[in-house]
Amino acid sequence: MTALGDLTLTRIGLGCMPLSLGRGRERGLAGETIAAALDAGVNLLDTADAYALDEAEFGHNERLVAAGLAAYTGPGHAVVATKGGHTRHGYEWALDGSPEYLRRACEGSLRRLGVEAIELYQLHRPDPDTPYAESVGALRDLRDEGKIRHVGLSNANLAQLEEAERIVPIAAIQNELSPRYTEPLVGGEVDACAARGIPFLAWSPLGGIDAAAEASGGVAAIRAIAADRGVSPQRVTLAWLLSLSEAIVPIPGASRPETIRDSAAALDLELDEAERERIGAELA
Repeated sequence: MTALGDLTLTRIGLGCMPLSLGRGRERGLAGETIAAALDAGVNLLDTADAYALDEAEFGHNERLVAAGLAAYTGPGHAVVATKGGHTRHGYEWALDGSPEYLRRACEGSLRRLGVEAIELYQLHRPDPDTPYAESVGALRDLRDEGKIRHVGLSNANLAQLEEAERIVPIAAIQNELSPRYTEPLVGGEVDACAARGIPFLAWSPLGGIDAAAEASGGVAAIRAIAADRGVSPQRVTLAWLLSLSEAIVPIPGASRPETIRDSAAALDLELDEAERERIGAELA
């Protein structure tokens, strides 16, 4: 478990984006996948207003999450994290980090999620046309108004974290991290989160939708350890990420119940020192 302000998170979350795209959308198993995550003890659901096929369906993923939670009858509890600042123009992705847009985006997310306050609201990505302090200041204002409980940053570097902290307490950072992409380990973002006692939410921890079927990121050691252990490469990958820092909370995407169950099982897979060194040596 890890702390998100006054909330407690399991150290594996569910990345909900695949539920709105590609094969995940075709499967139509959003409700079942969300329920499987909660039943497995996963309590962080990560979404965003821009997770949709195109502009016409803006907010699709948030609506799926809201519907899945409304239908859920089990004992699990969800912490919903969403994001604002990405826009869609047709099928294209764009950015708008202006305070005016972020306020509209947050209010739209509140309506779609059917909540009075968003538990974690994240600036999706820095907008080069808007000073970072202005974007973060908008989230501070929304927090002060009670529309956001905790402010997070996504796709932020260490300098941006430090700038944001001068404006509002930052409860989490969400950046890419996987065997294919280890820059946050080098750039200091993971260590910065650990030092502050805040979670580093690792998006695309299995290497993205196209690579997740293998999930080893081309690391032969991960495949070999998975075979030795009799588990999936995905599970070994997540267990390896968990072993790197207490701050890391992987949020693998899933669009089937069995996928998120396998990911959640990484919490019970402890790699030994030799296995960790074997993986690390191949990545060095």
